Amino acid sequence: MKAVITVVGKDTVGILAKVAGVCAEANVNVEEVTQSILAGTFAMIMVVDISNCAVPFDQLQQQLAKAGEEKGVDVKTTRQELYDAMHHI
Repeated sequence: MKAVITVVGKDTVGILAKVAGVCAEANVNVEEVTQSILAGTFAMIMVVDISNCAVPFDQLQQQLAKAGEEKGVDVKTTRQELYDAMHHI
């Protein structure tokens, strides 16, 4: 099972490390990452495998959101199947 993590906010040191650290602690495997800095705004999308996640999905969402707050960025975590359903005809 996959999920998508999006991160947006003012660029600071350690954003990627903070989000990846939460994933590692929850046994979530980061499969793909893309990031950019646009006019001082950090933007990142991660595709992660949550098949072996050690915590319930809603708890993972909360942990990632809290980590984002600590770094001053907005972190959203969404199950991949939601994106798939939105784009399926």
